[in-house]
Amino acid sequence: METLVGLLPIILMFVIFYFLLIRPQQKKQKQVQQMQSELQKGDEVITIGGMHGTIHAIDEGTVIITVNDGTSMKFDRSSVREKKND
Repeated sequence: METLVGLLPIILMFVIFYFLLIRPQQKKQKQVQQMQSELQKGDEVITIGGMHGTIHAIDEGTVIITVNDGTSMKFDRSSVREKKND
């Protein structure tokens, strides 16, 4: 019984870390993966590097993003950080 009481603070600390740090991060990661899988041609996006542009074409693992001056660049789909809301 004393062993359980001695381990209780450590167990409680792991539970608190799970709910405050690990679980929210997993939720955010799922949302980003879902957003990346739902990308469509014409969506305005921001890449991890901070480039703003419009999706011109989509392949299984890559996207071609066009910026305002007509320049097109090819990125991995996972490089898209967020989709702009109109």
